[in-house]
Amino acid sequence: MHTPSLYPCGLTRRELLWEMGGGFAGLALLHLLSADGFALGKDAPSTVEGPLTPRKPHFEAKAKRCVFLMMNGGPSQVDTFDPKPALAKYAGQPLPPGKKFINSGGRKMGYLTPAFRKFRPGGKSGLPISDYFPRVREHADKLAVIRSCHTDSHAHGSALVMMNTGKTFIGRPSLGSWAVYGLGSVKQDLPGYVVLMDKRGGPISGQPNWSSGFMSAAYSGTLFRPVGDPILDLRGPGYLTREAQREQLDLLAQLNEEHHTARPGSRELAARSASYELAFRMQAAAPEAVDLSKETRKTLQEYGVGQKPTDEFGRNCLIARRLLERGVRFVQLYSGGGHLEDTWDAHQSIEKNHGLHGAEVDQPIAALLTDLERTGLLKDTLVIWGGEFGRMPFSEGKGEPGRNHNPYGFSMWFAGGGVKGGIAYGATDEFGFEAVENRVHIHDLHATILHLLGLDHEKLTYFHQGRNERLTDVAGVVIRGILA
Repeated sequence: MHTPSLYPCGLTRRELLWEMGGGFAGLALLHLLSADGFALGKDAPSTVEGPLTPRKPHFEAKAKRCVFLMMNGGPSQVDTFDPKPALAKYAGQPLPPGKKFINSGGRKMGYLTPAFRKFRPGGKSGLPISDYFPRVREHADKLAVIRSCHTDSHAHGSALVMMNTGKTFIGRPSLGSWAVYGLGSVKQDLPGYVVLMDKRGGPISGQPNWSSGFMSAAYSGTLFRPVGDPILDLRGPGYLTREAQREQLDLLAQLNEEHHTARPGSRELAARSASYELAFRMQAAAPEAVDLSKETRKTLQEYGVGQKPTDEFGRNCLIARRLLERGVRFVQLYSGGGHLEDTWDAHQSIEKNHGLHGAEVDQPIAALLTDLERTGLLKDTLVIWGGEFGRMPFSEGKGEPGRNHNPYGFSMWFAGGGVKGGIAYGATDEFGFEAVENRVHIHDLHATILHLLGLDHEKLTYFHQGRNERLTDVAGVVIRGILA
């Protein structure tokens, strides 16, 4: 037989205090989850704001967007942006004793080898740039060449992931994902982060290079094709009108909202719902963004579109400019796809390899810099050029004109929003083997890129598995010497 409670509320004093404690914790949880975009009540919206909603930076910055020109395979610093006269002086001699060297892949350690093409001064600054990049050299006064980069891996796959995510192992959010997570996207009809691949293939480590890792899938890079529909299967079936699609999405959103209300902790459902809406809006916006028929004949010629060997990379650079001016926050272009000589991985011959790939990208990159400046975008667009590592100052063997991987010292350059132009920062030793002055680790590069975009790399965190994760882990120093 049930005995009525002696307490008006049906609880003992201890039970009442216990329930009240749970209620206070629930209020705190409600606040935290609401700030993170979750619906926690019947009448609450499904999100406080969408994952791509524009957000204010931590501080005012000149750069609002970024384009990363990724030279997949590792270009040689001593043949492009880091002249070393000592290589001519000591040509044919081995690297001096005492230099640490990991002979990756069992390849031979050859002899010190001079640059395969001449370096010449560019612009008023006289910044030396090799004949592999004669057109880029015309923009020398815009460039901040960082000659003292170093990384943690000598293998392409892990070094590419390191350059893109800050770690040598997969599963981390990429640089573009962090930028969009921190700033959102200006427009909601295009992705915040777009990747343009080389037709010869992607980087060895593939999709993890533009993945959002443990973040919401909304921050992942979206692959665009330079020809035809930019995204496969973007268009709906021919029998389905746009109005019918809209009705289907509205019904799906209603069903998802009901599901989400009953299960308020579901991140992936909210991200997937947002992706459906973005895909619908992109059906109109994306094809227009890559439609080069609207460009003048002069512009197409400047980028080398329709010409050999510049056509493909020229198209990608021009599409990148169109995406940037339409509000895309982060664009990454890959030069080189697949493996070995299809990339900048010049084991067989620097002259043959860099001669080919340099000719493919030099004119388009110069045109992009010219175009961004002409349209006024360069002042608030950060342009980055580089590979996953550099190459050794010695050949792979006697009479073999290729160079092996070099993670100890290599060059990258920045241009545009917030960057001081016409300078060289840091230095490698006299042979170009390792960074010795103002050494710049990948974490420092990432800290600087985020800083130029108005983001403090120590404050831009994402809570994951009990830890506030960040792109730069527990390191990273902003390279103040290249800031305007």
